[in-house]
Amino acid sequence: MRTDICDRLGIEFPIFAFTHCRDVVAAVSNAGGFGVLGAIGFSPEELEIELNWLDEHCPDAPYGVDIVIPGKYEGMGELDPVKLEAQLTSMVPDDHRRFARRILEEHGIPETPKDQQRSGMMGWTEATGKPLLAAALRHDKVRLIANALGTPPSDVIAEVQASGRLIGALAGSVKHALHHKEAGLDFIVCQGTEGGGHTGEIGSLVLWPEVIDAVHPLPVLAAGGVGTGRQIVAALAMGAQGVWTGTLWLTVEEAETAPGQLKSLLEAKSSDTIRSKSYTGKPCRMLKNDWTEAWGRDDTPDPLPMPLQMMVAIDAVGSGHRYPAQSKDVAFNPCGQIIGRATRVRKARDVIYELVEEYVEVVDRLAESAKVTT
Repeated sequence: MRTDICDRLGIEFPIFAFTHCRDVVAAVSNAGGFGVLGAIGFSPEELEIELNWLDEHCPDAPYGVDIVIPGKYEGMGELDPVKLEAQLTSMVPDDHRRFARRILEEHGIPETPKDQQRSGMMGWTEATGKPLLAAALRHDKVRLIANALGTPPSDVIAEVQASGRLIGALAGSVKHALHHKEAGLDFIVCQGTEGGGHTGEIGSLVLWPEVIDAVHPLPVLAAGGVGTGRQIVAALAMGAQGVWTGTLWLTVEEAETAPGQLKSLLEAKSSDTIRSKSYTGKPCRMLKNDWTEAWGRDDTPDPLPMPLQMMVAIDAVGSGHRYPAQSKDVAFNPCGQIIGRATRVRKARDVIYELVEEYVEVVDRLAESAKVTT
């Protein structure tokens, strides 16, 4: 199972775990995989706290950080970075805000107090993403940076590589992957449409070999619907150097998933997800609910471009933690189609070991089968 990227990062298993929970990152990295903390949603100061905690709780293991500097977003290159939040806020139509508030009121979710409100910009722009990157690069145990949307700016790539770290980005098409390669990235996360979060339209079994062949010899991590050791065997057999997983970690014991959301995830079937722009402004796979249905109707406002839509949806996104009982049908639950296999709560360490055990069993079975046929 060990691949070249394992040697470059000093890890035992080529199993990468994307999560927004530091406890999951630590558990995966300490079990021999590679935990990647999603920085979106943290302020630079909050991220610093999370990374200090990880440094302490990953004494002998590296980990990574995922940032979001989109290749394209509303107002990119046109707005003043100093006045960015105010300028973007002014671009959000009142009709969209009223429509979003009406959906939440129908579900009994009160308006967030002003002193607890967040702008919704999160880290969706270069101006907000770069301070998060700066925080990550202050920590030696951070050995990898990933950009979730588009090719990172050239100065970001140069800064990360000059620090001795690896930098890569997600791709949902051969075109995107080639852009990443031309920009000089160290690896590519190739995500099929089955994956959770922002995805393209091409299935993993078709996309993975296309991208692997197109960017060879650049390392590719296979993502999108990976949740078993069998799927890891398939990904490595196609030429991937590892797998990038996310949905698996939403229901582990260490995750900070709100009770109502956890129940929804554990009960969900693979057919219960949808690609929708209703939260982020870009196609994102998540659980279907009343929020996604409302924004998808012909007689309602169309979702705004990134990052404006998140500035409309931020109360819905936060409702899962603030109002777990009322939020079941409006909360943001990004996840992939593999959620249908997440039917019980397990320790993150045990998930890693079960993936590895199944991988070994499948490889041994294939070896035995080959002996019989020859």
